[in-house]
Amino acid sequence: MMKFLLTFVLLALASCHAFASDPSPLQDFCVAVNDPNSAVFVNGKFCKDPKLVIADDFSFTKFRYPGSTSNPLASKVTTAFVDQFPGLNTLGIATARLDFAPYGLNPPHIHPRGTEMLLVVEGTLHVGFVTSNQLNNTLFTKVLTKGDVFVFPQGLIHFQLNIGQTNALAFAFLSSQNPGLITIANTVFGSKPPINVDVLTKAFQVDNKLINYLQAQNWFENH
Repeated sequence: MMKFLLTFVLLALASCHAFASDPSPLQDFCVAVNDPNSAVFVNGKFCKDPKLVIADDFSFTKFRYPGSTSNPLASKVTTAFVDQFPGLNTLGIATARLDFAPYGLNPPHIHPRGTEMLLVVEGTLHVGFVTSNQLNNTLFTKVLTKGDVFVFPQGLIHFQLNIGQTNALAFAFLSSQNPGLITIANTVFGSKPPINVDVLTKAFQVDNKLINYLQAQNWFENH
């Protein structure tokens, strides 16, 4: 029985480490600071001296007003990740506000370090994600309306499109203080320096004129 309990505890501990997105904090909080000379602890980022921390370090006010959707994608994502909201450091969570004009798009992208849960506050969104090659690149889509929630698994390509004739608003919650962002089109066709044309023509099985055209575009980033 003792051996069984010991094995169970070890497996439980191993599972916790295997499935956690961010390491557990080693203290109550660790407000990130860019100047290591004013920091006293290190836990993920340099941490602000706890004696100097104030309530404002745990508050984020940039969600009060809609983001500008006057851009080619007709959408704006306002992120509250650790770089914008230092109080999130070590807490393993982040959030974002998504504003959409009619038919606005948050284009296919990946969060390599976090699962995303989306809550629709206003409007109608067509959302979806694509599974990995191992699961045959299966597409899961859903039309969401006010109050609906959808989850996008960590590391999978996903998107959100406003299919309504009015503005839409949603909030995303992510399982990492720094979930990362890779926008597919921007990354593939807008890399600096550009990816070799021969690589992309063969990968996408198109002629080099199309690749040259795509690489010449000014790929807009709505984050």
